Amino acid sequence: MPDANRLTIGIMAMVAEDEAERISARTKAALAAAKARGTVVLGGFRGFMPGQAERAAAAAAKAKAAEGRADRLRDVVGVIRADGIKSAAGLAKELNKRGIATAKGGKWQTVQTQRLLARLG
Repeated sequence: MPDANRLTIGIMAMVAEDEAERISARTKAALAAAKARGTVVLGGFRGFMPGQAERAAAAAAKAKAAEGRADRLRDVVGVIRADGIKSAAGLAKELNKRGIATAKGGKWQTVQTQRLLARLG
C-alpha cells in the first residue's frame, strides 16, 4: 500500500488486533464447550509412555517385517542380478522400472537396495 499513512496503518493494526481477540474468544468458548460435553480429552498426559520394552518390541516387529519383505523379493532380486545388474543403484533402477514399490509405497533408492541386499546375505 504505497499511499498508506500513519493513520491508515494504525487503523489496520487495530482491526487486526480486534480480529485476533475475537478468534481467541471463539477458540476458548469452543474448548470450554467440548470440555463441558466431556467427549474430548484436551491436552495433557494420555496415559501411555512407551518404555524400553515397548520400543524394543516395536523395533523387533519392524525388523521381522523387513525380513519378510526381503524374502518375498529374493527371487526378483535373483533374476535381476542374473540379468547382469549387480550394483545397488542398478538394482534400484530396475525395481522401479518393474513397478515394485518400497515397503512404504515409494520409489527405490540406492541405500534401500543396499539394505535389502544386506538382509538377503
